[in-house]
Amino acid sequence: MKKFLSILTITGVLIGNSFSTNAQDTPAKAAAPAAVKEAAPAPPAPAAPPEAVPAAPEGPGYKSYEEFTKTPGFAQFTVNNLWILIAAALVFIMHLGFATVETGLTQSKNTVNILFKNVFIICMGVLTYALWGFNAMYPGDSWTISKFFAIGGMIPSAIDAAGEVKNLTATYNAGYTIWGDFIFQAMFAATAATIVSGAVAERIKLSTFMVGATILVMFGYPITGSWEWGGGWLSEPFADFAGSSLVHAFGGYAALAVAILLGPRKGKYIDGKIRPIPGHSMPLAAIGVFMLFLGWFGFNGGSVLSADPQAVSRVFVTTTLAGCAGGLAAAFTSWIVLRKPDLSMALNGILAGLVGITAGADVIGIWASVLVGGIAGIIVVFSVLFFDKLKIDDPVGAISVHGVCGNWGTIAVGIFGGGSLKWQVIGTFSISAFAFVFALVTFGILKAVMGLRVSPDEEAEGLDIAEHGMEAYPHFATEQR
Repeated sequence: MKKFLSILTITGVLIGNSFSTNAQDTPAKAAAPAAVKEAAPAPPAPAAPPEAVPAAPEGPGYKSYEEFTKTPGFAQFTVNNLWILIAAALVFIMHLGFATVETGLTQSKNTVNILFKNVFIICMGVLTYALWGFNAMYPGDSWTISKFFAIGGMIPSAIDAAGEVKNLTATYNAGYTIWGDFIFQAMFAATAATIVSGAVAERIKLSTFMVGATILVMFGYPITGSWEWGGGWLSEPFADFAGSSLVHAFGGYAALAVAILLGPRKGKYIDGKIRPIPGHSMPLAAIGVFMLFLGWFGFNGGSVLSADPQAVSRVFVTTTLAGCAGGLAAAFTSWIVLRKPDLSMALNGILAGLVGITAGADVIGIWASVLVGGIAGIIVVFSVLFFDKLKIDDPVGAISVHGVCGNWGTIAVGIFGGGSLKWQVIGTFSISAFAFVFALVTFGILKAVMGLRVSPDEEAEGLDIAEHGMEAYPHFATEQR
């Protein structure tokens, strides 16, 4: 298998080089998702025509919004800001996708619990990001520990004490308002906890999860996010365009830590053998994956941080190709390894391909993106089987999809996207290690104080009844308890 993957990687390098025009026809991107830096070095691009560059407010800023509307760059500013808001809405839709994927791949007796956690996560994530995370992730020059840790605070007001309009983010990007920036970033923030939710499903105490997820999103996620997107110690030359590591690997390795603390579901591993616990609704799982695929166009496309037609359309193409390649690769790999074509593996393969391309969707060549996604699809199958052998129970495969394939996607930028391979490795494993340790300590303390796992009787009965006193399907309760 190692020899097979080596051949694939070498082939991909050749493919990426043979399609060098793919990397040359795209303007250098803005830093994503924070516009404080450039990503991995890209081949030179033609300068944008003057009329395509919005006139940014400089110096003391505009005294009124009306003054800015009369400038030549306002039309382009409006288009850019509109695209950021549309992208934010698409990323919001991803939370519906996560909810349905997690619900479909778990037992029906835990459906209400899964949905409740996802409702909590998006609401909590946005509010805590406004209260603390946004400023902690993008501190500017206000670092507490230089380039490593910054104190957060509430999202800035639009108008300062002198009456000057401050909702235009000219200090680091001329393309959209600070409100547009915040809402786009906030949609990303809650994702880390959503990834954890699926991996620990069906046995974690709701109250403990809620407290731990809040700490993870409010304090943990902005720290590693600031390392690159906020101008921290990884800002150069590490590159993670839209978050293969900063979002997905962070959530994946936090999930790994909590899954280890929790232990497997009852009946999952018996006498050294793996006993599958099938999800109750493959239609819901499939709907969720397609919703996530749709949302990924905002996740990656919005990370261009402008409505530049060439850059956005290119990112759409690399994202789509990688997702489709991941789905096919996982489907056929599972067919070979498991002797049957496994739908859940194919669905996770799509997500693996999307996670894999997220770090380099702007700089990896068109056909190289197919290889990146395809390798991710192969990796996810063997990763799921590997964690099962270790008796680490992950009902939805989140650790493999987001953690392991997040690592692969970040490293792939150093292979196919012109980035520094050394720094891509350093960056992805630093972020992963921090997330793992942060979650291990956080949930370890909560385990001692609050308890982490429901009782065996509650687990057998189902968390819908035990935690919520209600069922998702009260008239169709055919599943064994």
